[in-house]
Amino acid sequence: MSTLLFIKRSLWLLFAVLVQSLILNKINLFGYATPYVFIFFILTLKLGLSRNSLLLWGFFLGLAIDVFSDTLGINAAASTLLAFIQPSLVRFFVSYERHEDFYPSSKSMGTGLFIKYVVVGTFIFTTLYFLIRTFSLCNLLSLLLKISLSSIITVLMIIAIELSFRKKK
Repeated sequence: MSTLLFIKRSLWLLFAVLVQSLILNKINLFGYATPYVFIFFILTLKLGLSRNSLLLWGFFLGLAIDVFSDTLGINAAASTLLAFIQPSLVRFFVSYERHEDFYPSSKSMGTGLFIKYVVVGTFIFTTLYFLIRTFSLCNLLSLLLKISLSSIITVLMIIAIELSFRKKK
């Protein structure tokens, strides 16, 4: 990764952490839905990055969110898992061989495939996040509502961000 690209990604990481911890974590629609838009950063990492780089980006992003949100490593665990499976998810949705310099986006994957990719990635993240957070299946309906509604609001916000940046390019 070039130095300029590393600095650009680091600034985006800082911006994602600040927006998530200062604004989005305060949103709790109906007591169930909280958007986790910072995972957009993990979902759009270059496919050719080494597994170690992916895991470090995911872990430190989640850890930074945990530090500001006081969530004791829950985001670090869920975002590390998302970073771990990100290359497999991209390969599942994109069938051609040009994977080394591939950045997942609605432009490179097509809007339909990108939305499916974001839905699956977001669902995996929110499921693990809420399973660790509640650490119980006693109130299964509440858990399913939190996972579903948080996934829906996160996907809608990520798609809105992606489409707004796509039009500017």
